[in-house]
Amino acid sequence: MTDRRGWIGAAASSLLAVPWLAAAQSAERVYRVGILRPGLQPLSPDDLQAVGIRNGLRELGYVEGRNLQLDQRYAGGDPDRVATLARELVQAKMDVIVAVGTLAAQATKEATSTVPVVVFGNFDPVALKVVPNLARPGGNVTGVLIAPDGTLAGKRLELLMQAVPQARRVALLIPDDSSVRLQVKETQQAASALGVRLTVVEVRGGDYARAFASIAADRAEALVIGSHQYFVRDRKQIIDFVARQALPAMYEWREQVADGGLMTYSTSLQQTNRRVAAYVDRILKGARPGDLPVERPTKFQLVINLKTAKALGLTIPQALLLRADEVIE
Repeated sequence: MTDRRGWIGAAASSLLAVPWLAAAQSAERVYRVGILRPGLQPLSPDDLQAVGIRNGLRELGYVEGRNLQLDQRYAGGDPDRVATLARELVQAKMDVIVAVGTLAAQATKEATSTVPVVVFGNFDPVALKVVPNLARPGGNVTGVLIAPDGTLAGKRLELLMQAVPQARRVALLIPDDSSVRLQVKETQQAASALGVRLTVVEVRGGDYARAFASIAADRAEALVIGSHQYFVRDRKQIIDFVARQALPAMYEWREQVADGGLMTYSTSLQQTNRRVAAYVDRILKGARPGDLPVERPTKFQLVINLKTAKALGLTIPQALLLRADEVIE
């Protein structure tokens, strides 16, 4: 039989412990992390770009409303707005600022020399003078890059041409964002080496209809989707257009191919976001950004959607299929 006095004593002890526990919980430090993005607001709360770093931080034990205050700022594609938002985050006394993309990295670097900054994107931070050295960045800035050297744009075109070796007219879709200039240069160099004609088509002001019409009018036989958060955000309408035009296309991330794109060659978006979160975590725990080397990926994955290839009436060469890290059927 249960000892009633023992139960009452235990209950009383528990009740007495509650205020202490509540005080301990309320005393838990709340870290303030800002994320600056030059682009547009996400289409939905579960957009890949919106939730990636947040999910990575959650896996490390950071919970919004308990020990984390996350402040995500979007500049809507306005370069001047990026600089303003960078200064606002600095003035708001963030513990760490994550700067996504070229413009955000440059603006945040200019806005502060003391607040820890983790840059993230597809650019060369040394060439942009965001850090003096990748191995020992020094100062208040470190980062995680999407590509080890350059942007992977040339390699993507090369792999696409292996899938459609007969193609001689290729289009490159880019946003109206100066940060993609290196991608354009690398793609042009690869096209010249491969002997194909490349047409660069820009999406201006989010007008995909005009860009798509230009690609169709040029009678492109293959398409490279530039690496940019806009195109991840707007992937559905791009994939739908490509399907209507029966265009073999190369994308940036596996998630775009899982949604119906043909192929991609890249790192893992999920893993990259985790690495950004891990750097934020290390800094919050006391690491100095300047002591953390700018991280470059060493593993890449070639993903091919065979179902999409069949819908396009395209036969992927066996050698390319054998090289693929994943084939979606």
